[in-house]
Amino acid sequence: MPDIVVRLGVLAFVSVLLCLFTWSGQRFVEARRRQALAAASPGVFSEISDGEEVQSRPLVRILAFSSDNCHQCHQLQAPALKRVLEARGSDVSVVDVDAPDEPELAQRYQVLTVPTTVVLDAKGRAHAVNYGFANTVKLLEQVDEVLSQSCAVK
Repeated sequence: MPDIVVRLGVLAFVSVLLCLFTWSGQRFVEARRRQALAAASPGVFSEISDGEEVQSRPLVRILAFSSDNCHQCHQLQAPALKRVLEARGSDVSVVDVDAPDEPELAQRYQVLTVPTTVVLDAKGRAHAVNYGFANTVKLLEQVDEVLSQSCAVK
């Protein structure tokens, strides 16, 4: 009987530790996400734009952080982003960012892993940050939210 009590006690202790680690990890990621959403936007377009006029800019830009050796970026995230572009046309553009080559931009948006996608409005303000793979449905919801806010402002 005491053996089972010890085992249950160890199981309870490990379960509590696992819950604490999970909780602290979630808080860490959420704190980073809040920092990324509050990131300054004035220099973003000068760093990533191709010299296009302000009027010709799409209403939504998605920064797609990846790296050369990221299989998930190329096999999953890239096709999802392509489907978003096909679904929303000229209202959306995707800017591919090689995270190792752009450390300042990666730091600005608190990139923790690749793939990471950042959904920006036309003024460069971040509206959503997705750490890890973001599927087409999630990205379309985030894009549509920014587009609806843009239409409400007009």
